[in-house]
Amino acid sequence: MTVSQQLSALEFFSGIGGLHLALKRVNANASILSAFDWDSLAAQVYAENHPATPVLRTDISLLTAEYLRSFSVDAWLLSPSCQPYTTLNPNAQGASDPRAKSFLHLVENVLPALHSTEHHPKYMFIENVAGFETSSTRQMLLKVLESLGYSYQELLITPVQFGIPNMRRRYYLLARSSTLLPFPTHVEGVLDYVPGRCQPWRDDYSAVKEIKSYLDPEDAYDYETYEIARKTLHTWGRLFDITLPSRKHTNCFIRGYTRRVEGAGSILQLNEDLNTTEVFDAFLEAKEQGSTDAVRLLDPLRLRYFTPSELLRLFAFTDPRRDEEQFVWPASVSTKVKYRLIGNSVNVKVVSELISYLLHVPPPPS
Repeated sequence: MTVSQQLSALEFFSGIGGLHLALKRVNANASILSAFDWDSLAAQVYAENHPATPVLRTDISLLTAEYLRSFSVDAWLLSPSCQPYTTLNPNAQGASDPRAKSFLHLVENVLPALHSTEHHPKYMFIENVAGFETSSTRQMLLKVLESLGYSYQELLITPVQFGIPNMRRRYYLLARSSTLLPFPTHVEGVLDYVPGRCQPWRDDYSAVKEIKSYLDPEDAYDYETYEIARKTLHTWGRLFDITLPSRKHTNCFIRGYTRRVEGAGSILQLNEDLNTTEVFDAFLEAKEQGSTDAVRLLDPLRLRYFTPSELLRLFAFTDPRRDEEQFVWPASVSTKVKYRLIGNSVNVKVVSELISYLLHVPPPPS
């Protein structure tokens, strides 16, 4: 497929439209005929940024093959709930989790029914959390795809492999119908690279950009709005992953960013002249000696959360090289909700590279 060829798609579990944006970056002529999601706020954001695509707030487990057959699309894009599979959820139940029901319905019921009438998608793109590859849901998915004649490739990829300073390892499955060129049969298992597009990750940050290139200008935000509260630092400060603007690594940002501490994503130390460990050691010593103002010793570090606009850049929703792309938040969406919706989303750069590979679009010149 060429970048100018018409292609139609449906987007399931559409969130704020990351899969939509990635597809359009690969093929500007692609048409997303409809998007489906249960989250009303995510649907509002999607509609604001992709007004030409109807976004239906619905229970996906109730969608029928007859209804979806009417679209007769070339591709399905899916980013189902990761909560049933994430290692951060100690109560994750996999396929038995009610939040897995809608994805299972599409794969077990709808897809075979569409295949029986030759209205099945030629391409499928599926994204989920690392850990999905060990789930029973994945085994069921592969069984169905194989029974319907799809060839597929599984991958575990992180944005740092494409030069973005964020460690967000995700599971991806790309599938092509039997009428298309299959994936190479000699490439088995879950790949940790995208053939012809990135190498396996080997802890080499030489080609990764510094965090500072993703940050807002200091006069573009209110520091106090994003400053880490002293009460939080006093109790939980040692659990934060703290990074600097000149570094090339941030941890995975999740939907609970700013509400959780450990494992929720990195925070930023604006003052690079101070040694983080030495300042925290002084704080802990003063705290142990009973100082009531010990936490003030951390003030000079200037610790703050990443802003939503900075996360949009790290997630590649916005790109300074594309002046026409401006992500819009409806006025009704709070900062807390922005963090939740971004944390639930995808990295658009990674997805666009994978969709290009899925559609046989040649990689750009190096």
